[in-house]
Amino acid sequence: MGERILDVKNLKINFHTYAGDVKAIRDVSFHLDKGETLAIVGESGSGKSVTTKSLMGLLANNAEVVGGSIMYRGEDLLKKTEKEMQEIRGKDIAMIFQDPMTSLDPTMKIGRQIAEPLMIHKNVDKKKAWAQALEILKLVGIANAEERINDYPHQFSGGQRQRIVIAIALVCYPEILIADEPTTALDVTIQAQILNLMKELQQKIETSIIFITHDLGVVAGMADRVAVMYAGQIIEYGTVDEIFYNPKHPYTWGLLNSMPTLSSTKLEAIPGTPPDLLDPPKGDPFAARNPYAMKIDAEKQPPFFKVSDTHYAATWLLHKDAPKITPPDEILRRQKIWQEMQAAAK
Repeated sequence: MGERILDVKNLKINFHTYAGDVKAIRDVSFHLDKGETLAIVGESGSGKSVTTKSLMGLLANNAEVVGGSIMYRGEDLLKKTEKEMQEIRGKDIAMIFQDPMTSLDPTMKIGRQIAEPLMIHKNVDKKKAWAQALEILKLVGIANAEERINDYPHQFSGGQRQRIVIAIALVCYPEILIADEPTTALDVTIQAQILNLMKELQQKIETSIIFITHDLGVVAGMADRVAVMYAGQIIEYGTVDEIFYNPKHPYTWGLLNSMPTLSSTKLEAIPGTPPDLLDPPKGDPFAARNPYAMKIDAEKQPPFFKVSDTHYAATWLLHKDAPKITPPDEILRRQKIWQEMQAAAK
């Protein structure tokens, strides 16, 4: 157990729309320990980005937090004013967004964009801030940093721009770094470089990372713990090995089953679409797409069942009276590896 630096409890967020209130985040709780990486995984629209934007106080105008708390250093971020959040944003909690081009100012030299947070948050003078900007530019692997610091965003490639965005996020050495699909727009080799870079920098500056992605493959080498989100709720969470090799929720099975592996040539898609959150179902939100659904799934929302001290899943399949079912072959293959891992650990 590390030192806990962030604790989100029972977070509920609605979006007011012409059609009615969309219940986008429905009772989400998770925590983050010092120096660890928590991955939040789920399909588009599951609520990953909304959850993390609420940590930064960056929700859209039509969003309303209707319940819960976000405790950081003993204080509830939801109770802070915009001015107080501006103090925290960028300095203590920083964010890397999906598309680097929309995060960078096209009219400003990148050196100034990296130096600015230092001048604003840490009152560093211009000369020192530029020197630090140069250091971090080298740290994130931009070649010829001395010359490039005076270039504009359009003079860099996509991968380089993403490195610059990471440099801006890390220049104040934040305690928490939120990375929202930071590698989506990049090709696979650049993606691997960026992920390795984030891991390296994390060790150097002891930042805790919340990593948001729809791609479970990215998570394997990156995260310590994983929370799987579906329809505005967390439905399973555990250590990265527990989620990868001993998953318990049929939705997690579906996500893993749809990942390309060396042994499988056929990719399985999860049939159907997520429920409409204007009118969420009263039972398990995944019931309509779940091939193993039982009658109770349509009637009652499952609680979290404990698999281990670190692993919980919200599925009726874990109830002691539930019928025994056989998971898909890919999941059985993973569970076999899990058993071997457990045996080797003893």
